[in-house]
Amino acid sequence: MSAVADSAEVPAGEIPTGTKAFAGFEWQLAGRYLRTRRREGFVSVIAGFSFLGIMLGVATLIIVMSVMNGFRIELLSKIVGVNGHIFATPIDRPLDDYDSVAARLAKISGISHAIPLVEGQALASSQTGNNGVLVRGIREKDIKAIPFIGGNIKSGTLDGFDGGTPGVAIGRRLANALGIQAGDMMTLVSPQGASTPFGTAPRIKAYPVKAIFEIGMTEFDGTFVYMPLGEAQAYFNRDGDVNVIEIFVDNPDKTQAVRDAIEADAPRPLVLSDWRQRNRSFFNALEVERNVMFIILTLIVLVAALNIVSGLIMLVKDKTADIAIMRTMGCTRGTVLRIFLITGAAIGVIGTLAGLALGVAFAKNIKSIMAALNWITGANLWDPTVRFLSDIPSVTDWREVVSVVLMALTLSLLATLYPAWKAARLDPVEALRMG
Repeated sequence: MSAVADSAEVPAGEIPTGTKAFAGFEWQLAGRYLRTRRREGFVSVIAGFSFLGIMLGVATLIIVMSVMNGFRIELLSKIVGVNGHIFATPIDRPLDDYDSVAARLAKISGISHAIPLVEGQALASSQTGNNGVLVRGIREKDIKAIPFIGGNIKSGTLDGFDGGTPGVAIGRRLANALGIQAGDMMTLVSPQGASTPFGTAPRIKAYPVKAIFEIGMTEFDGTFVYMPLGEAQAYFNRDGDVNVIEIFVDNPDKTQAVRDAIEADAPRPLVLSDWRQRNRSFFNALEVERNVMFIILTLIVLVAALNIVSGLIMLVKDKTADIAIMRTMGCTRGTVLRIFLITGAAIGVIGTLAGLALGVAFAKNIKSIMAALNWITGANLWDPTVRFLSDIPSVTDWREVVSVVLMALTLSLLATLYPAWKAARLDPVEALRMG
């Protein structure tokens, strides 16, 4: 019995009986069981891996969900912020009365502005390169009203965009690809040129670059070319009409209500579509990817919780003699259950809180961390041509953070129930005989 007596964690006089639940000595015993001792080293190693698993699982979940939220918000704001929320196209005849139609639409409640556009594809070329582009004819007041264009001019100016010699505004990535700057000439080639007896001749015309903008989305910065509306109509053989009127609303989440108001007060028959219809598959794919990533990363926390189960079972087996002595000295089954419940739950709670701190800190400073990794590795780990955005986005949703923390705490608590119940069910007589 000397070995049993040596293994008892608390002397007989220190084990009170009949105390309230979660008394101080229960926390003291749980704390001692968590400390590393040579004889219980393997149990402590399992507890350490459980702690690390929960910490890394919670941190990874928070980081990945923040990046996915940032992706969705950035893409939504830039795709919708540049292309508009609702698109009105004509039904019976061309939109040659676009000025009056746009002015009428702009007066409808919930609409910030309506922009008539001429769109067409062309080939942009310079002395150093060429690139396919989407040319958009737009009025000066309208291009200045688009915040992602008018508010992100990196060189040149949009003043006098409609007057004087016709010029264009292009994205920075397109300017870099063509090797040109503001003030240089850029040639546009369109296959839809003038009709001749020998067929349609391509239209080739050079324009000065009046402004260079940077939206921050590679597809737009490398594709869009804005030119004055009147010049675009002449270039694409439009007889004083436009392709579409893009409508910007105050609240993108209330697009349907604005659509209903337009249909009720439309100045002429129009076909309406909105950003949800045009980008449905894209944003659905993002949502599916986000949900799948959440499920996969939750498995990390689940595996760590299962490690708590195995670690506690081994601890209960190792402390069988201690449990028997405490039971014979008056400790109830509830006391033993709470001791091991605290022991396992402490791993989960501390691991979750550590993961919360690590995940939030990483998500808040992810751009600085990415810059440091780029400097260490000497490579660009975030290639904007592949990932659409020029910088890695991160937006922490605190409701999601709370849900991740609650999920980790719940799994950790559930993982402790079975081992603690097994410890409480031990027969002290049989345990002493085995010891």
